[in-house]
Formats: sequence, C-alpha cells, structure tokens
Amino acid sequence: MVDRTQILLWTDSTAAYTQAIEAAGLTDRVAVDTLPRKERPSSAQLGRTEALMAAAVPPGLLPSMARLRWVQAMSAGVEHWLALPDLPDGVTLTCARGTHRESMPENIIAALLHVAKPVATAAANQKLGKWVPTIAQPLEGKTLGILGLGEIGTQVARIAGALGLRVIGTKRRPEAIPHVDAVLPPERTAEVLGQSDFLLLLLPATRETENFIDAERLAMMKPGAWLLNFGRGHLIKDDDLIAAAKAKTIAGAVLDVFRQEPLPAEHPFWTAEGILVLPHIGGPHPQRDRIVARLFVDNLGRFLDGKPLREVVDREAGY
Repeated sequence: MVDRTQILLWTDSTAAYTQAIEAAGLTDRVAVDTLPRKERPSSAQLGRTEALMAAAVPPGLLPSMARLRWVQAMSAGVEHWLALPDLPDGVTLTCARGTHRESMPENIIAALLHVAKPVATAAANQKLGKWVPTIAQPLEGKTLGILGLGEIGTQVARIAGALGLRVIGTKRRPEAIPHVDAVLPPERTAEVLGQSDFLLLLLPATRETENFIDAERLAMMKPGAWLLNFGRGHLIKDDDLIAAAKAKTIAGAVLDVFRQEPLPAEHPFWTAEGILVLPHIGGPHPQRDRIVARLFVDNLGRFLDGKPLREVVDREAGY
C-alpha cells in the first residue's frame, strides 16, 4: 500500500476543503488532519505533516515540522509569514493570490461610487427630514489610477472601463492589460498620481512600499482627487494623509486596510475630516472557504504529482 501524503488543515472551517479534496479524487492519496486555529498541533502532527494550510503560525512552529515541504497561506498577503524569523528555506510558500477576484473588485467600485455619488448624503438627510438637491459627479471621462495592477486591479479596470473611466496604473513588469490605457513601471508613479481623479492602492506589503503615500506624493495628486486604499495599511503615512485631507491637498480618502486591525478607537482616522473608515470589507466573501479551496486543491494535486505549484511567493520580492 502506498503511504498517503500527510496534510494538516489548520483552520476553523474545514468542510469546504475536505469536500474539495474528495471532489478532486485525491482522498485515497492523502491523510488529512484538521485542527481549529486556537489549538496547537500535537507532537505527532508536527512530526508527520508534509503540507500545511493555515492563516498564520507562531514563531518556532515550522522548524519543528521536519517533513514539511509546502505551506498554503489562506490570504493573498504573506507579510506575516515572511516576518517569521524561522521560515525554513526548503519549504515552498504559496499564497491565495487571485481568490479575492469575486468580491474585491465590486467592493472597490462601491467605494468609488460612494465618493462620486451623493447617495450617502441623501440617506443622512432623510434621517433629518431634509430635501437637499445635490448633483452627482460623473465618472465618464475621469481617470482612475491603480498602483499595483495585479489580478484585482485588472478586474477593477474591466468594470471601470464599462463605466466610462480612463484607467492607468503601475505594474512591476509593465505589459498590456485589457481596459487599461497606460501601464507604467513603478518609476513613473508620479505620472499616475498627477493624472488621477481617483487613486487606488493595491500594492503589496514590502520594504519598498512602507509609507509609500506620504506628504510628498500626496502633494503630487490633484486637489479634487480621492485616495482609495484596499492594499495594505502600511502603504500610507497616516499623519500625512490626515493633514492632506484637512488642508484639501486632496478631496479625501476611503480606507479599508490599516496598520492595526481592528482600528483602535482612539485612532484619529475615525474623526479625521474627509476620511471614510471601512472595516476591511474589501476581500471577504460569504463563500470565501469554497473559493480558497479551489486553489488549495489545484495546488494539492500539483504537489502530489510533483508539478510546479501556483501562486508561489517570491520571498525576495515580498509577495
């Protein structure tokens, strides 16, 4: 009898993953352990696990997994994995890049419409019993700039194009992208900042992107431009953004990600003029596990067959 590959699913809801393994016909090739996130793997589990799927792990755990060869992260961002001081060199780390494409583009467009159209203002006035005529700002002919034209940015561009927006943006390796009028290298970010009526941040968390949007770059934006951050909280220098919004250097910002989450009650973003705080609603989906399970099982089949895995993390690049 051929030994089964030992898999550990370290997450609270495992049904979607075990069902996907069965549907893919891989049940006879793997032995699956499941473990709630609040529990720690036993010594036996640590010793036998060859592939791990988890949202995060504490320092000191991975080196004790002598047979571990592959880790599937459950999120697109992997900065917390790469920050581990003992992430083994010989372990392949894959992320869940692309699994937000069913929800995040729609939620980004919703934020865009929120700042352009006076629906929220009308709802607030209704509570006061006030009829206040307002004029919605057109999107047709406006420019949406996207810093970080990956899978999500590409999908946003598709929808934005249908709304009549001109889309430009940056990509580490520039290439033609459908519905994007200009794809520029990161070195030409200033051009995107200067042309955008709406600037969307989708950059990963790396050393190079720490405080990427600071006072200097905010000053390059149009006075009437809106900043939308659905990338990582550390992309923005918080105090500089608050000052820019207050001084009307830019029109304002919609923020869905923060350096610390939940955002502390005392953080000035809550009351800052021109800043809307969203509770990290960009990526969540009511069937999120089902979506991630598709990627996981695809990678599991590749892993068992010795084929290249999808969405392998470039540790040097940071994503």
